[in-house]
Amino acid sequence: MTRTPVSVIYPSLTTYSTQFKDAFSASFNSAALGGIKQFSAGIFSERRFLLEELSSYSFAAALPTASGNFGIKGHYYGGQNYHESTIGFGYGRTLGEKLAVGLSFNYHSLNAAGYGAASVLTFDAGLILQVTDVLQTGINVYNPVRMKMGKSGEEKLPAVYSVGLGYDVSPQLFIGTEAVKTEDQPLSINAGFHYAFADKLSARGGISSATSVYYLGFGVYIKNIRIDATASFHPYLGTTPGLLFIYAPRK
Repeated sequence: MTRTPVSVIYPSLTTYSTQFKDAFSASFNSAALGGIKQFSAGIFSERRFLLEELSSYSFAAALPTASGNFGIKGHYYGGQNYHESTIGFGYGRTLGEKLAVGLSFNYHSLNAAGYGAASVLTFDAGLILQVTDVLQTGINVYNPVRMKMGKSGEEKLPAVYSVGLGYDVSPQLFIGTEAVKTEDQPLSINAGFHYAFADKLSARGGISSATSVYYLGFGVYIKNIRIDATASFHPYLGTTPGLLFIYAPRK
């Protein structure tokens, strides 16, 4: 994504879970598509620090087929005077019983009032290894060739590298962590949990070290649809509320 949400670890948390993968998991490591067994789709929105001009909207969908699994993702950030958007198409599949690989092509664009627009096409690739029945790890590289934007080529989309680890503690509880290095930015350690309880209720929480942001979210299942209300908190800039709707059939 050109600009990821403040609570980005919220929709991406279960990327390295064997139990709670959904369409958003593949937005952050396309190899996660290989582990999705049923159709999944969702939307996620947040208003950064309660400012309308800093709103963001994301969607994702994953479709399993006999020839591998396909996904689509999109993201929009900003307001009338400045906004960024991304749309991507991905493919992932398993290789044997332990390894999943994936590749996604992404089209980025930005528009600033008075300055014009710029766009670029790039890609990301990832793999996920099933270490044990309950432990997964993986890596993802995003825009490793550092594609330039616009006619002048002065703007470059940063490269992003990530390594993740997830542990399904029980059928109800997952904990995971991820190290993310964005070019020219400090290393960020993201960590969190997902807990499903009382059959139709769930809770999530976590933290991102680079921005000192932590988040909480509570969800309710209505058949195969989960609705989550989320909030992330920054010690100086304040609260970022969010809302997620996702169709993800439970095992």
